[in-house]
Amino acid sequence: DAPVGERLVQAVPMQDWVLEIDNKSINHRPDLWGHYGFARELAAIYDRPLRPITEPFELPASGPQVAVRIEDLEACPRYCGLLIDGVEATDSPRELKWLLAAVGQRSIDLLVDLTNFVMLDLGQPLHAFDAARLKGRDIVVRRAHAGESMTTLDGHKRDLETSDLLICAGDEPEALAGIMGGAGTMVEASTQSLFLESASFHAPTIRRTSMRLGLRTDASARFEKAQDPANAELGVHHFLRLLQGYCPSAVAAGPLSDPAGFLYQPEPIPLRRERLALKLGVTLPDDQVLSILQSLQFQVTRDGEDFVVVPPSFRATKDIEIEDDLIEEVGRMFRYDNIPEEPLKSIVVPPLRETELALTRRLVEHAAADLGASECYNYTFVPDAALAAVDALDHDYVRVTNPVAPEQARIRRHVMPSLLQNVAPNLRHHAEVRLFEQGKGYQPDVRDGDGLPTETRELSFVFARREGEHPFPELREHIAALLQRVGYPVELVRGWQGSDQPWVHPSRAAALDRDGFPVGFVAYLHPRAIQALGLPTLVAVASIDVRALLGTPHVAAQYRALPVFPELPVDIALLVPEDTTVASMAEFLTSGGRKLVRSVKLFEVYDGEGIPAGKKSLNFTVTLGAADRTLTDKDERRYIDKIRQQAGGIGAELRG
Repeated sequence: DAPVGERLVQAVPMQDWVLEIDNKSINHRPDLWGHYGFARELAAIYDRPLRPITEPFELPASGPQVAVRIEDLEACPRYCGLLIDGVEATDSPRELKWLLAAVGQRSIDLLVDLTNFVMLDLGQPLHAFDAARLKGRDIVVRRAHAGESMTTLDGHKRDLETSDLLICAGDEPEALAGIMGGAGTMVEASTQSLFLESASFHAPTIRRTSMRLGLRTDASARFEKAQDPANAELGVHHFLRLLQGYCPSAVAAGPLSDPAGFLYQPEPIPLRRERLALKLGVTLPDDQVLSILQSLQFQVTRDGEDFVVVPPSFRATKDIEIEDDLIEEVGRMFRYDNIPEEPLKSIVVPPLRETELALTRRLVEHAAADLGASECYNYTFVPDAALAAVDALDHDYVRVTNPVAPEQARIRRHVMPSLLQNVAPNLRHHAEVRLFEQGKGYQPDVRDGDGLPTETRELSFVFARREGEHPFPELREHIAALLQRVGYPVELVRGWQGSDQPWVHPSRAAALDRDGFPVGFVAYLHPRAIQALGLPTLVAVASIDVRALLGTPHVAAQYRALPVFPELPVDIALLVPEDTTVASMAEFLTSGGRKLVRSVKLFEVYDGEGIPAGKKSLNFTVTLGAADRTLTDKDERRYIDKIRQQAGGIGAELRG
């Protein structure tokens, strides 16, 4: 009927402002899931009067009524239902269609459109049943039975669990509570009488069912945020008044069904003036605080200098619960930009130094920077397969119930089994890997008195290569240098007695000794573990017991000036029995020229062609230096001659 050439915005009622508020922080405010909630906020912000959303109807005191039985009041604290006669499921008028379209809703028919309009306007989801299709049956709100199913409005059959909440006609499921109705009682063009549902549901129940079924609806999004139970009755009145505006023949057939009722009994929340000023950083006048809270519809009374505040029901569903919530309300309405900036005034007390943590951090820093190793992070839960691979599955472990991963019910005794799981995946991408991890181990033997397992802290290393020389000598030197750097020099002693660490090679291992006290080991990885883990044979492992290390004396670092005169490197090769340790030969070379020797470093172990059976050649670089002069070839010869003379006394021979 519009004249040809007329502007569209004049022909249809669509000329309007659409305010799109994109602010994720408000999504947790249940009262802001409807337009009226925002109107209430704007009225408070701009100090404008708020019009009521609807006027309550005078419902009949008697007449037809659908009986409602709630079997689980925790899951459904309120259920309001009303029979409405004289309805027509006609097409919605254009202005209603345009209003819904402006907020992304598709028009269906007048009855369904009005339930959506009330949901969007008030934030209260509604559901309309065709009263005739209820066949006089009572409404029952209950949990689903085991093995039960129902078909929802979208035509899908839903398999239910006993945690799901249903709206039933008699015992027949007709709706997934708070999510979607069923096809059996849906409103159709022939509907002349409807039963209007307006309820309040337990938020976690709706959220769990919605997520499990993958069925997210406008109703579930609101119910899972804990809607105000007072809106259940208000939604009925709002719907009925709107319906009569479009369909004057529609009337309430009888009284409202509301078996649970709703009585708002809030807990008053004290608001101390001193704490309000402390938290905001500004002291507001009493009248301003009172005006802000009352504009938000809080009830406020005085308690001396302080306030006692009662939040309205629409803010009391997991929103306003404690004093700091009230302070936040005052602050945001006062506006944070109005709070003057002040420098921080506080007494800064340094934290207590945690010796174990400090040492661990130093070790980790040096392991990454000096050794070039990569740090790994693994769970304290250790898979059974990882323990079986290192032949440690039959040891005693602290156990936990782990329903997410039942195969990870053991808590590790040592860090190494976890770390070894990282080697193979890394070797697939790199020819050489250097890994380390610091963490705790838990021994099941109980301490005296506290009933807790014995706790250890370890720093474990794995060096592995696909080919080339074995990384054991390199790792051994690195570990010794690492401990020297942090003030805990060690001596490497052949053999390791860690019986609960079967991944250590039985004959190719050295203990880290601190004055006769073992604090860790360096070793070849046991061949059995290598095979089980699918690794190359070139794997060396090491572990440092941090707490055992702390139980030994610390050597404080001492300053030594850089040498003024150049140092003189001397290469020395010693032919020794194959069971001779590197540490003993390094000590021998140091003592042979104690005043001049600055450092002794092993650069090669050779047992190939030209070396007698049962022997090996340990090749060192000895750095000589003096504080008062430049050394000459004569000093070098004198040192070498002394080593040659003394080598025979320890079963060694100077080569070359």
